[in-house]
Amino acid sequence: MTAIPSDTAVPDTETRGLLRLLPPSARPYALLARFDRPIGAWLLFWPGCWAILLAGAPAIEAVRLIALFGIGAIAMRGAGCVYNDIVDRDLDARVARTRDRPLASGRVSLKGAWAFLISLCLIGLAVLVALNWPARWISVASLAPVACYPFMKRITWWPQAWLGIVFSWAALVGWAAVAGHIAPAGLLLYAGSILWVIGYDTIYALQDIEDDVLAGVKSSARAMGRHVKPGVAACYGSALLLWGGAYWLRRPDPLALLALLPMALHLGWQVSTLDPADPQGALRRFRSNRTAGLLMAMAALVVGSAG
Repeated sequence: MTAIPSDTAVPDTETRGLLRLLPPSARPYALLARFDRPIGAWLLFWPGCWAILLAGAPAIEAVRLIALFGIGAIAMRGAGCVYNDIVDRDLDARVARTRDRPLASGRVSLKGAWAFLISLCLIGLAVLVALNWPARWISVASLAPVACYPFMKRITWWPQAWLGIVFSWAALVGWAAVAGHIAPAGLLLYAGSILWVIGYDTIYALQDIEDDVLAGVKSSARAMGRHVKPGVAACYGSALLLWGGAYWLRRPDPLALLALLPMALHLGWQVSTLDPADPQGALRRFRSNRTAGLLMAMAALVVGSAG
């Protein structure tokens, strides 16, 4: 199937052909929520999935919660993208990779974007009421950092760190949904996820360095400069250490740490083959974190069910 015209797809659209199944009037809204690029929903979903599995949820309950978190990840990642584009619509118009986004290009009105945002949030609310009260309160507490995120690139060189706080929040919610509270292992899982996010989003930001300089947008990729590879390696290595601590608390057995080996090898591949001057290569390595999330989920399942 041929790709849809460039006036309805942003440059890094991953599954353009699927948009042809939608009515033309709905396509800009799908693009606004990044439904054409499911990698973001996967990355939001994985930390919650890890927490559910590592906390040792019974099989049926684990399936129920993982399904809920999957729906919630799609809806709330979409809502986050819509909100981000509402805030950044003028800035996006000045960046080559984002100037064709629906709001920046005028294909979606500001009023239509707000209506769509509310609709997505209502889906998230439906997921929220299906969780226990501790998980609900922790979910609601995420609204403040989520609301602040679009402004971070204007005031700090490390907006990726704030994204890590936001995108990893599901680990706290997932643990509470299983256990009714957050254990130290859950906190270590969350902290490791923040560093993982900083690492992969720094890789993603390599695509935009030149445009970011012109637009005055700050990022960890710009802050690291020529040290971006060791910087990403430090983030990934620290994440693995924190995850190892979480696994050890769940099951103090060296074999539990071996479950992290596939994840460690994958992250090592990302760093060792990364060429900061190759935007397309950076995008491929960023997207490969969908596989990294699966490897981590398999490890969490093994340790959580044994622990």
